[in-house]
This record gives sequence, structure tokens and C-alpha cells, in this order.
Amino acid sequence: MTATTSKPFIETHQLGMSYPLAHGRVDVLRDVNITIAAGTRVAIAGPSGSGKTSLLLLLSGLERPTEGRVVVDGVDLGTLDADGLADMRRSKVGIVFQSFHLLPSLSALDNAALPLQMAGRREARTLATAMLQRVGLGGRLGHRPSQLSGGEQQRVAIARALVHRPSLLLADEPTGNLDDHTAESVRELLFELNREIGTTLVLVTHDLEFAARCDRVLRLHDGQLHDTPAANKPANTDATDALSV
Repeated sequence: MTATTSKPFIETHQLGMSYPLAHGRVDVLRDVNITIAAGTRVAIAGPSGSGKTSLLLLLSGLERPTEGRVVVDGVDLGTLDADGLADMRRSKVGIVFQSFHLLPSLSALDNAALPLQMAGRREARTLATAMLQRVGLGGRLGHRPSQLSGGEQQRVAIARALVHRPSLLLADEPTGNLDDHTAESVRELLFELNREIGTTLVLVTHDLEFAARCDRVLRLHDGQLHDTPAANKPANTDATDALSV
């Protein structure tokens, strides 16, 4: 059972994102209205180019919407400047990118400890060591990204995203570069964090098993969302956990 409550943690209102072209514009997302309760596990599915990664970027505040609003934990991200958004991500949000974004000059341990070090946490390296051990990299702490496989770099990125125990985890294909055994370990780690502290999970994934174990599946098509319960979940009729398009 997830640590879901009735309190909305993420809300979007008529959210849209577009890019200008020489002869018009491309609408990546159109009129997206979602409410996600705190502690919910949500998978985002859809074909390539449907706007999945763009939606994650908007929810994190790394991109600004062309239209509409994003509210995270009661705060309208549109009211925050760049420093305010950075503070929000540092304190509340963990992000796993497909391209990892590890710093090449730092070891796995220092990469994973970075969010805590930036927050001034004295125990940063101790906590990062423990998280790397949980993702199976206890023997690779001193290795730099160039010395790690793609799957190992993915696990460092996941450890970095989880080390500060965020209220919200946004992950773009978090198991996409992992073998079956490691992928299952990562799924369990994410769900364990969800159970322990009520982390809200929003995951872009093509992993059908991963999606089936989430509470909801948001399907993107032509820039619009359609909401369904996951395959092994009953339909959720809670009005605070509804989606309209």
C-alpha cells in the first residue's frame, strides 16, 4: 500500500508548452490539467515525441510553460525566480535524467553527495555512501563516470536523486539502461522510499512492469493526457486524484 493522502501535491492548470517555428509553432503540450495526491506513484507513458520529458521539465521548474500554471506543494512555480526554483528543487525534488548529468571530474560518491553538500549537510558523504550501497555500487565509490558502465552511471544518478529523501521524485526512464536484476532493485528502492516517507513518484517509463505497479498511468498522445488506473489497480474515484483534459 502506498503512503497516499488526499492532499494534492502537484496541480497543473491549463498547462501548455510550445516552440516557435519560422512559419508557426509546435504545440508539445496542450491544456493539461492534472492533480496528483501526495504519496501517489504515477507512470507517464506515450510514444516518442509525445511530450513526456517536457512535462517532467515543467513539473520540476526547469522549463517555464507557455500557458497555464504548475503548483507543487501549494507553491505556484510561476511566482518563483531562478533562485527560488533552485531552492525548491534542492529541498523537495529529486530528478533522474536520461542523460544522467554526472560531473565527469567527480567520483561516484561525490556526485551522489552533491545535493547534500550544496545544502551544507555535514553527513553528506556518509548518507551518499549508504545510498550508493543500496543501488549496488558500494564497491565503486571512488570511480569517475568514465570508469563506470552506462547502467552504473544510471544508478549513481538515481542515488543522487534520492540521497536527500525528496518529497517529489521525477524520473525519466529510471530503469531504461539497467539489466533485469538491477532494474528490479531500483523499482523496489523507489517504492520503498514511497512507503517510508511518502515520496510522490512521477516516472516516464516504457517498463510495463514498473507502470503496472504504479497507482496511475498518464498516457500522452498529441500533447494531451489521458488518465487510467494502472493495470493491477482499481479505478480511483477520489476527486482530489482526478485528471481532466
